[in-house]
Amino acid sequence: MLNVKRKTENEERHRAFGSSVLRFAFYVCLVLALCAAPGAAQQPAAPAATFRSTTRLIVQTVSVKDKDGRPIEGLTAKDFAITEDGEPQTVSFVEFQKLPTVPASASQVTVGDSTSTDIATPAAVAPPPAAAAGAVASTTDARIASSPPGDIRYRNRRLLVLYFDLTSMPPPDLLRAYNAARKYINTQMTPADLVAVMGFQGGGVRVKQDFTDNKAQLLEVVQTLVFGEDKDGDGIPDTLEEGTSFGQDDAEFAILNTDRQLSALQTAVGMLRPLPDQKSLVYFASGLRLNGVDNQAQLRATTNAALRANVAIFPVDARGLVASAPLGDATRASPGMTAMLTGQAAGNLMSNFQRSQDTLYALAKDTGGKAMFDYNDLSLGIVQAAQAVTSYYIVGFYSNHTALDGKFHRVKITLNGGLSADVTYRQGYFADKEFAKFNEADKERQLEDALMLENPVTEITIAMELNYFQLNRAEYFVPVAVKIPGSELALARRRGAARTMIDFIGEVKDEYGITIQNVRDKLDIKLSDDTAAQLAKRPIQYETGFTLLPGKYVIKFLARDSETGRVGTFQAAFTVPNLNREEKRIPISSVVLSSQRVPFSEALYNVQKSDSDKNVNANPLVFDGQKLIPSITRVFSKSREMFVFLQAYERGATTTQPLVAFVTFYRGEVKALETAPLPVTEGLEVRSKAVALRFSLPLDSLATGRYECQVTVLDPAGQKAAFWRAPVVLVP
Repeated sequence: MLNVKRKTENEERHRAFGSSVLRFAFYVCLVLALCAAPGAAQQPAAPAATFRSTTRLIVQTVSVKDKDGRPIEGLTAKDFAITEDGEPQTVSFVEFQKLPTVPASASQVTVGDSTSTDIATPAAVAPPPAAAAGAVASTTDARIASSPPGDIRYRNRRLLVLYFDLTSMPPPDLLRAYNAARKYINTQMTPADLVAVMGFQGGGVRVKQDFTDNKAQLLEVVQTLVFGEDKDGDGIPDTLEEGTSFGQDDAEFAILNTDRQLSALQTAVGMLRPLPDQKSLVYFASGLRLNGVDNQAQLRATTNAALRANVAIFPVDARGLVASAPLGDATRASPGMTAMLTGQAAGNLMSNFQRSQDTLYALAKDTGGKAMFDYNDLSLGIVQAAQAVTSYYIVGFYSNHTALDGKFHRVKITLNGGLSADVTYRQGYFADKEFAKFNEADKERQLEDALMLENPVTEITIAMELNYFQLNRAEYFVPVAVKIPGSELALARRRGAARTMIDFIGEVKDEYGITIQNVRDKLDIKLSDDTAAQLAKRPIQYETGFTLLPGKYVIKFLARDSETGRVGTFQAAFTVPNLNREEKRIPISSVVLSSQRVPFSEALYNVQKSDSDKNVNANPLVFDGQKLIPSITRVFSKSREMFVFLQAYERGATTTQPLVAFVTFYRGEVKALETAPLPVTEGLEVRSKAVALRFSLPLDSLATGRYECQVTVLDPAGQKAAFWRAPVVLVP
């Protein structure tokens, strides 16, 4: 009766709408006829009317349970009340998803066959038919099949995604993740489960299998993803496919930057967004740690994308239960100095391991998932993801707020009629953003609005490095270097030459949220035909700088390709230390690693001179008329020299106190290279009390790979030392 009543109401709405359209068409024809009549030419032309219709369908997954934790069934649209930003909304549709939790083995389900199960799936919304039993999946990329807005494609099915981050898992962890997926598919899937498989490697997110309940097909896809495909038919799996390439500069960005991993995860949840159902994504990775060169804005953008797509992320640490010896195991040399006696070495080891799990925990906490750490049976993580999705309602409404402003809209869902229940739902959503179609005034406002958004725009990859150098006892100069892959920018042909324009806007806030410094700049790059062709393989670098006092700050920086309107955001916290309080060690500045020095007067297409460069004396990176260009990603070619620069500060000195410094490269705990000690006996800057330390060292004697670069500064007279260490990568 309910369906018949709804059908009758829909037919009446369609008839009324059709009548309105006919009346509107009649009036339009009448107006046109009057305008064409004699004498109409003497009347001023009326402006053309523009009719616009914008709708935004918001879909919420709502869990309604009684006091005993059992799902409440039978609710309709009249039982729900929804407000958005305090304004009542009209419920458009309500669908109940009934998800049993009986194991597949107990319900006599035959995988890949047409044997009946405990799930009643209406024919109108039945999932795609599974392949015949024993059939193997194609190794070509699949796609996540979407459904029309408001249609529920997978009714009464639980959607699980197995996502393998192949860039972070070494072979032992990858094998452990494979065994967990295999165990779940073989013994723990329920009749309601539909599983999809995704993988990230070589810069591309691949959908290897759309949602299916065919166990043989899923096992074949997972095995091919992990071990590779036997393309030559010799029975031995070939090497795993490389995926899509980012290009030379993008590979440089991917080596030491977890932004790519988070961006790939954002792409994956975006593929799932067209499905209104609740999805659980099981993220297999060997830790995910944000460090100094990573973007906090990308973490927030990934989280917000998951919330919009109704995706809960369940990270699984593929390393399993890790037992670490307090002073290191037999694979590394025994630590020296006092750290092994005070417990600092053991504390650092545990702290570094826990930090590698912090980002995974944040992804789970912020998306409604659950992180699983320190378990050797990784299949429990998939079981937890499945059990987290119980019977729920899909509730849809058309929002009254249709502006594509990217702002957060708070949603509140309650039950009418005095019904008492535990109602769980997503508390709000971020609106979509559309920045490409603006006039000049709107473009300026676009950057200002994007700077204020809680949902960062991360359409362009940005890497950033901040350093600090003491100017006097109170102030510090903080140079900022920004690098953008040239392949992500669009070129426009203007006046016979290639040109691209990048707009920059940024601000620095202190720990209390007060804006201390800001920047607004524009980089107009004019290229010849030869250099324009190279832009796809080379990054563009922009530099600016601030003068700050010691303290804790947050920088938020945006770059926009003015040709396409695409925007990238970088956000990070940083600290300017008070070096005047350093008593135990030699006070030193941050260390700049570089492979490029250019004449300061030379205008390079990939380097922008900012206002900070007008006062050459204030920028310590300028020396003898040449400027040192920081290597933000710390990826160096063996064919070029590496330049190392830092400052040591000798407070109270009137002449240079002798110092000794050297640079060491470690591969693991093995010393791979060490420079000869550099004695420094002159060069004291009177105002800042700074002594510059500059190194130039060839890298051709080292093998390609990852290293730890350590800079050591010794004060023989004062019996003090200072150390700085950072990871670097050498490429051919």
